[in-house]
Amino acid sequence: MIRWLLSRVAVLLPTAVAVTFVAFMLLHLVPGDPVEIAAGERALDPADHARLLAELGLDQPLWRQYLGFIGRLAQGDFGVSVRTRESVASEFLIRFPATIELGLTALGIAVLLGIPAGIIAALRRGRAADHAVMTAALTGYSMPVFWWGLLLILFFSVGLGWTPVSGRIDVAYYVEPITGFLLLDSWLSEEPGAFGSTVAHLILPAVALATIPLAVIARMTRSAMLEVLGEDYVRTARAKGLSAFRVVNVHALRNALIPVVTVIGLQLGNMLSGAILTETIFSWPGIGKFLVEAIQRRDYPQIQGGIVIIAGVMMAVNLLVDLCYGLLNPQIRHARR
Repeated sequence: MIRWLLSRVAVLLPTAVAVTFVAFMLLHLVPGDPVEIAAGERALDPADHARLLAELGLDQPLWRQYLGFIGRLAQGDFGVSVRTRESVASEFLIRFPATIELGLTALGIAVLLGIPAGIIAALRRGRAADHAVMTAALTGYSMPVFWWGLLLILFFSVGLGWTPVSGRIDVAYYVEPITGFLLLDSWLSEEPGAFGSTVAHLILPAVALATIPLAVIARMTRSAMLEVLGEDYVRTARAKGLSAFRVVNVHALRNALIPVVTVIGLQLGNMLSGAILTETIFSWPGIGKFLVEAIQRRDYPQIQGGIVIIAGVMMAVNLLVDLCYGLLNPQIRHARR
């Protein structure tokens, strides 16, 4: 198992190098001077401009800047923001729990609703329940996140007044940031009503972000279940007189989960990119909104660090998916050695 896991880690190393190269080179092709943008309306004379470029290392050739970038990353240094002069890693660590909280909540909604919906559609193939689930899945998959988020705000926040429009908690509450995960911190706090306010602020962005993954998971679960339900071992289990619950949930679902786990892992990675739009719409203070602001400011270290961190999370998710493969089906683990 350890040897197989190490082989999967070795495959990720060239991917990591490619990500750093693409993140570095593409960013330097974007027009705009980060020093002038950071200065804003304050005019810089040529001497100050040259000094700031030298401090940031932007006066050096690209190949030397890239080697310096790789060397800093190897030491865990993601650079210093052009605008705030703060460490990029520390700025992301402050905002990353908000994105993780939003992403995991959305993924939980997608999994808890998507897998049962897919099972029901497979068991009721060709019937009204199957058509209803697939129509809802296709509709959810076709809706852009920004459009769906605005509809949710207009209906539930503006129209009905049930949920807040933006933020993570009402300004009337103060919660000590113990873990950075506001759901947990508000639950542990003695501030009455803080947890309810946190949940109310989380509902709409989580639903908006969960819609597309929910549709994908439901469709994949249905497809995988239909394939498995026709296998000989499922027919044998039914012939033995086992209950329908045991046949579906023990014999069929476990084998159908392998492609579903793949989709869940990929959707978790996609949520990090989808969170950029969701966080911007709902003013959610996570890394998505932070990256949008960094792009507007041409803050090279923030953008590069953000891309590398997000890519690292996605690679870690893919590694976790591979590990789940090996746990669900040992034959896959032995075949890949």
